[in-house]
Amino acid sequence: MMLTRSQREMILTKIQKLVAEKYFDPNFDETEWNNIVEQHRRFILEAEGSPSFERAIATMLAELPPSPLALLSDRTLIAPPSAINASFSVRTIGDQPHWIFKDLLPGGVAARAGVKAGDVLVSIDGETVHPSISDGFSPHFEMRQEIPIVVLRGDPGEELSLTLHTAIPKYKDNPYSEPAALTTGTRTGNIAYLRVSMFPGAIGIDFANELDAIFAGRFKNAERLIIDMRGNPGGGIGGLTLMSYMVADRIPIGYSKSRDMARHNVSPESLPVFDRVPRSKLALPLLIFKFLSKTSIFLYTEELGPRPWHEQTVILVDEHTAGAAEMVAQFAQENGLATIVGMKTAGRLVTRRASKLGFGYRLVIPIAAYVSAKGVQIEGTGITPDISIPWSCEGNDIGSDAQLLCAIETLHTT
Repeated sequence: MMLTRSQREMILTKIQKLVAEKYFDPNFDETEWNNIVEQHRRFILEAEGSPSFERAIATMLAELPPSPLALLSDRTLIAPPSAINASFSVRTIGDQPHWIFKDLLPGGVAARAGVKAGDVLVSIDGETVHPSISDGFSPHFEMRQEIPIVVLRGDPGEELSLTLHTAIPKYKDNPYSEPAALTTGTRTGNIAYLRVSMFPGAIGIDFANELDAIFAGRFKNAERLIIDMRGNPGGGIGGLTLMSYMVADRIPIGYSKSRDMARHNVSPESLPVFDRVPRSKLALPLLIFKFLSKTSIFLYTEELGPRPWHEQTVILVDEHTAGAAEMVAQFAQENGLATIVGMKTAGRLVTRRASKLGFGYRLVIPIAAYVSAKGVQIEGTGITPDISIPWSCEGNDIGSDAQLLCAIETLHTT
């Protein structure tokens, strides 16, 4: 749909008002924000076509650091961890940088298409692609599409044509394709391995029930545990249950801190408490009534009792670990519940909500920052692992996972 100038003006006016009213940063400067809007106004209103209009809006929003603001429509390109359930590294081949598939989430779009870790991305929909600063660190993908790609595999390389089938999003305000959220494996020495690819759903009821079944069944006698959250883009509040399996007692996790809460010095102790993911959807009406319109809540663990793997746990993270997955890793690190192995995480951990702008557009805006129970905010900084070890493309080529091997060795020496 081609927007008229007046329609673009209406959208821009709504964005300006929403950011001024809701943006989470207590140091938000409305005068500075208004100046940013005025600097970009002409480019936005005079952009030729919807793609140029959307890029002009995105350029404006990116001036608010950190910048988790986003303009969404059905055409919006989505980052690969959410769109195709994979992430990328960069590798130079013949003096030319290339995207290399890295974290392939089990049961996800890329994995179902036949992509393997280490595959070189050659083209998307017939267009050759290479990393550049304008890509924002990775190629993005449109949802609800069949996307032909070409990858190069092996040495000497063999070109393969594959098709990515991205999902029709369940949630327009948070579009993603859903991989298998939980997968398991067993390592030597009675070390249980749990891959957590995503925390699906806003509340995470199905996730919590599946996690209960794993720990009551296959992991019942596990003495040590590896939790692999590499490439996990985050999701809903189901991570509360995972954190609860790391500690016996009911202890504080953290809370969401809005701009108003910060400016009025509201005590975290006064916030409503959420301390259990319900295991039945019948509990949802009461939950919605209790927390409806609440921007800030305080999370506590579920008090699930002692487990053999407590303090015998390693969590794997990398630069693509974000959101709710970072909350889990931070909670474990701060309370000495696990050793964190891998690479520094993304540093993207805010509460976001979408507001309708009209004409098929929505603005996703951060309304609260997550703060741990010990007062640490990691938005924009991320989590530094206890043991830093990079992913190796060369190691992947010979079937070696240095980060996982380090996790196993760490557990064998504790």
